[in-house]
Amino acid sequence: MKSRCAHVWLWLLLTAMLFSPAAALCGSVESNDPIKITLHDWSGQLITSHLMGDILQSMGYRIEYVTADYIAQFAGLESGDLHLAMEIWETTGKQAMLKSLATGKTEDLGETGLFAKEEWWYPAYMKEQCPDLPDWKALNKCAKLFATPETAPKGRYLCAPVTWGGFDEERVKALGLDYEVVHAGTDAALFAELTSAYQRKAPILLWVYTPHWVPIKYEGEWIKFPKYTDECYQDPAWGDNPKMAYDCGKPEGWIKKVAWAGLKDKWPGAYKAIKAFHIENKEMGEMIARIDLDGEKLEDVVADYLKTHEAVWKEWIK
Repeated sequence: MKSRCAHVWLWLLLTAMLFSPAAALCGSVESNDPIKITLHDWSGQLITSHLMGDILQSMGYRIEYVTADYIAQFAGLESGDLHLAMEIWETTGKQAMLKSLATGKTEDLGETGLFAKEEWWYPAYMKEQCPDLPDWKALNKCAKLFATPETAPKGRYLCAPVTWGGFDEERVKALGLDYEVVHAGTDAALFAELTSAYQRKAPILLWVYTPHWVPIKYEGEWIKFPKYTDECYQDPAWGDNPKMAYDCGKPEGWIKKVAWAGLKDKWPGAYKAIKAFHIENKEMGEMIARIDLDGEKLEDVVADYLKTHEAVWKEWIK
């Protein structure tokens, strides 16, 4: 009886596999080797990566997710050990991306449709205590206001996890800011501290980015630093400090997909779908909020998006 049941279950499993959409397409994929997609430590990137991964799986491709450092991942993409990074932000990853593309071993697969901004940010209630904000020149006047017992008399700037880059230590030195850069351990810890401060109307100055739920839920402003140009990061003679680079704000703009240069030839069908991927800030912000604020599971949020936007993503895989 036990042997018969085992045979029945095996038959049911094989039948389900045979008639699944992925199995139907398995014979048409160019290689059964897994496409390795990188994962990082913020919810939005996990969403875009799993959206793309699930879509590629529906086409019959095998997907493997690999946790990787945001900047260091380029070495893996260049060697072909990693194949796809779904979110390279102009704000923090541009320099590393351009350096990698110059090797000819990686390829820019275009913009995701998301617009990136990340900069120093403070809650709106802080304007009463430091009225010259958001002008960056007001920061030193209010350094003691933003100080903590650990940083006093310097102000504290609560920065993102150190792996995100961003040149904030360099910016502090170049602009002569009386602040200590303190890195949060995780994305969740960064915004948990903001939530706590906001509830108490306590002083806080921190890294905030969009697309994200914070600028939607909380009223606040980004610090207005001297406007970014490529020369600011590359030429110390540019800007207010003639001896140091990074005397400006962060860039803002695109979020791109970058791949191992061999992906195009090894998995041309996947390559076409990845290039077609496109999503908007509003949709992304809503999904991030469902995970970070409402406690929904990543896989459920991704599955819901794919179900409600089927007509959209099926255009990408035609």
